[in-house]
Amino acid sequence: MYVSGSLAVLLVALILDRLIGDPDAIWSRLPHPVVGFGKLVSVFDRTFNNESVSGAARARRGFFSIVMLVVFGAVIGHLLDRLMGLIGVAGIVVEILVVTVLLAQKSLVDHVRAVRDGLDEGGLEGGREAVSLIVGRDPETLDESAVARAAVESLAENASDGVVAPAFWYALLGLPGLFAYKIINTADSMIGHRSEKYLAFGRSSAILDDIVNWIPARLTGLLITIADGSLRGLRRARRTLVVMVRDAKLHRSPNAGWPETAMAAATGVALGGPRYYGGELTDDPFLNVAGRHSVTGKDIDKAIAVFWRAMTVLAVAVAVLAAVI
Repeated sequence: MYVSGSLAVLLVALILDRLIGDPDAIWSRLPHPVVGFGKLVSVFDRTFNNESVSGAARARRGFFSIVMLVVFGAVIGHLLDRLMGLIGVAGIVVEILVVTVLLAQKSLVDHVRAVRDGLDEGGLEGGREAVSLIVGRDPETLDESAVARAAVESLAENASDGVVAPAFWYALLGLPGLFAYKIINTADSMIGHRSEKYLAFGRSSAILDDIVNWIPARLTGLLITIADGSLRGLRRARRTLVVMVRDAKLHRSPNAGWPETAMAAATGVALGGPRYYGGELTDDPFLNVAGRHSVTGKDIDKAIAVFWRAMTVLAVAVAVLAAVI
C-alpha cells in the first residue's frame, strides 16, 4: 500500500479507536490479538528461559527468542498486507479494523479514568485497586497523591507505547511494522524486567523496545507540548518544551521521561520521585520538580484533557501528511 493510503487508513483507525476503543462485548468473547502475542511470548519464555543454564546462555536464548518473535510478527503482517491487497475495498476496511484494534486511545483513558473513579468512590483502597491494573509498583505503599501520580504517569507513558509508537511504525512500514512493534512491546512488558529470572533472558527484548520507542517517545512529548500550547498559549508551550528537554534524561528509562516530563509540565505537577518496586524503595528524581507535589484526581482529569488534545494534534498531522504525500 502506498504511504498516503496507509496514512489515510491510520487516520480513520485513530478516529474509530477514539470513538469505540476496545468494546467489552467483543473482547469478552474473542481473544484480543495482543493476548495472542502474549501467549506466543510465554511459549518462548517457558521453552528457552531455563534457570539451570548460565546467564550468558540465557541471554543468547533471549536474543534468539526476540528475533524469532519479530520475524514472526513481520511475516504475519506481510501476509495480511498481501491478502488485504487482493480483496479490494473489503481489504481496506479490514485493515482499518486491524489497525484500530492495535491502538489504545480510549481503552487507555478508560483505565486511567477508573483510577479517578476509584479514588472518588472507594477512597484510597479504591484508587489502589484501580491503579494496580495499570502500573507495576506496589499499590499498598501508595497514598492518594501517589495513586494519582501513578495514573498520570501511566497515561503519559502509554500515550507513546499504546498509540504514537504503533501509529508511527504502521505509517512507516505498514502492517509488518505494526505487528513487529506490538510483539516487541508485549515481550518487553512480559520479560524485559530486571528481575533475577529475566535480567539475562529479557535483556535483548528490553534493548530492542528502547530502540523502537526512541523516536515515538520524543514525538509524544512534542505532541503533549503542542497540545499544552493550544490550550494555554505559546509561552506555556515553550515552558513545557524547556522542562521536557531539561528533565527527560532524569528518568531511568531512555524514553518514558519524554512524555512523562511533558505531561508533568502541562498539568503543573511533579511526577516521578521515589517509589516501591518489589518491596524495594527506589531513589528516582522528580520530573518538573517545581510543580505541585500533591497530585489529585483533578490532575488526572487535566492529564486526560491534555492527552485527548495531543491525540487530536496527532490525527491532524496524519491528515495533513496523507494529503500532501
